[in-house]
Amino acid sequence: MIKNNENTIDMNELKSDLGMGDCMIQISGIPFQLNENWQLGSIEKTIIQEMQNAPIFYSYYSEYELLFELQVRKNIIQSAKEMNKSQAEFTTFAHARCNPKYWQLTRAGGFLLRPDVRPADAILDIFRNSSLYAFECATAIPIIYYHAILNSIGRNSFNSLFRNLYLYSWHTDTDLGIITFYSNHLLPGDVVYVNNPDFDKKTPWFRGVNAVLLEDGRLFGHGFNIRTSEEMIELLNETRKPDSQQSAYVTKLVTRPSFKYLFRAAGSYRNARAYKMQRPIVHHSKSSISYAHYLYYSI
Repeated sequence: MIKNNENTIDMNELKSDLGMGDCMIQISGIPFQLNENWQLGSIEKTIIQEMQNAPIFYSYYSEYELLFELQVRKNIIQSAKEMNKSQAEFTTFAHARCNPKYWQLTRAGGFLLRPDVRPADAILDIFRNSSLYAFECATAIPIIYYHAILNSIGRNSFNSLFRNLYLYSWHTDTDLGIITFYSNHLLPGDVVYVNNPDFDKKTPWFRGVNAVLLEDGRLFGHGFNIRTSEEMIELLNETRKPDSQQSAYVTKLVTRPSFKYLFRAAGSYRNARAYKMQRPIVHHSKSSISYAHYLYYSI
C-alpha cells in the first residue's frame, strides 16, 4: 500500500475514469485490475490515467512492482517541488558549493560523499541546508532521484545501495539504472530536455534545461523554477545568440530511472556487496547537458 497524506481516490470512480476495457497496464500478462485495498492519491491517479492513455503497454511482474513505480514517480515530483522551494542556487561547475560536513567539493565541481557520512544524511542535507549548495541543472536531476528513492525505500535500504555517492552532472550509481530514449509519450515524473541550439556562447549554461514533468503538465528545471513548457522556451529564447532565428524546443528525449531494476535492487539490499562495479566518472565541465549528451562523452 502506498502511504499518502493526500485525500484518497474512490476506487469505483477511478475504474470509471480509466476505462478498464482497453487496459494498457498488464500484471504478469493479465490486464490490470485495481485492488480495492489500494489508497491512491491524486498524483498516482494521474500517472495511471496517463499509462492508460499511452500507445504502449506497461507490463509488470506483480502489483508490488507497479505500486513501487507509482510511489517513486510521485516522490520524484515531490522532490522536484521541494527543490523548487529550496535556496539551492543554479551555477556552473566552477562555482559549485556544498556543505563540507557531508561532502567534499572536488576540483571538477562535484560533490563526493565524505567517508564518515551516511548517504541518506548527505542527500537530506541538500534539502535541509539548501542555502549552502549551488549546482547546475544536470546535477539537480540525480539529486532529485536520490531524494525520491530515499523517501520511497527508507534509510537502511538507501544507505546499503548507495554507499559511495558522487554528484557530478549525470554520473550516478549503477543501481539507479538510468535509461534514456526518444518517445512521444511522457508520464509524470519523467525528465525531458528543453534544447536551446542557438545558445549564446558567452552563456553556455543556457544550452538547455533538464526538467521534471509534474502531474499538472508543468515542468521543473533547476534555475528555471516551475513553469509551463512555453514559458521555459520563452526564457531560453531570451538567452540565444544575437540574430538567432532558431527557437528553443522541448525534445522527445525521455529520461527516467529503471524502476523495475531499482525495485529488485531495493528488495535484495541486505545481500548487497560492499563493492560493486560503477560507471566511469566523466568530467566534462559543460553545464546543463542532457543525459544522452553525457553518455556521448562516456563512449
